[in-house]
Amino acid sequence: MYLGDEAWPDLGTYFEEESLALVPLGSTEQHGPHLPESTDHVIAEAFAREAADRTGFLCTPTVNVGVSGHHRQFHGTMWVEPPVFREYVESLTRNLTAHGVDRVVYVNAHGGNVPHLREVGTRLRQDEVAYAIEWMWDESIPDLVGDLFAQNGPHGGPKETSMIQYLEPELVHDDRLAEARDGGVASVDEADTVMHGSRTFYDAADNTGNGVLGDQTDASAEKGEQLFEAATEQLVALCEWLDDQAFADLLPEDHV
Repeated sequence: MYLGDEAWPDLGTYFEEESLALVPLGSTEQHGPHLPESTDHVIAEAFAREAADRTGFLCTPTVNVGVSGHHRQFHGTMWVEPPVFREYVESLTRNLTAHGVDRVVYVNAHGGNVPHLREVGTRLRQDEVAYAIEWMWDESIPDLVGDLFAQNGPHGGPKETSMIQYLEPELVHDDRLAEARDGGVASVDEADTVMHGSRTFYDAADNTGNGVLGDQTDASAEKGEQLFEAATEQLVALCEWLDDQAFADLLPEDHV
């Protein structure tokens, strides 16, 4: 069920019977010369809505702009500062609890959001108002990602390219895949920006001239479909597991 499509009287039964919501989050940022700036939020919303369709759980509207200041050198990238993002997501989640939601899955498709979603989840759990956890699609299926791609990226690489080729093929500039590969770097290791155990880079532009990593020519819609189906199964299983838990069991342990 997608919240934005429903009239308010028709949501009453859901909130009487269910207490779980999926909140998709992504970014609006550069993904190289071949992918749209909507890449992350397109992927996040696709997963959240598919999982909601399969399970009957509620999917909220998507948070389209995230913590992306490290891509600011590239045209069109949008971002909010980390404290603003955390405050917004926490407020959004607390507002859901007013309707009876006490467990949330942040369906996330942008790495820059991860530590901030974890911090928000920690605050909500400590306050014992909600149990909110972050889910990242590619981290749910690492073996499949490794099997499909020799150089998967991470950013704007063949795994994200394959996903958009499958979900929104008209948004992919297939004629620029070789350009994306040749203008970027294969991996962070090859960018030579980790020195003596220190990550000396702060921005994407420190690593790669065109903003992406990996071999984009290794992407395909068929691989994207494999990734989408496998990760959706993981998300559905996570939602069903979370729904089965007693809320008291999700709260922090007592002091020893």
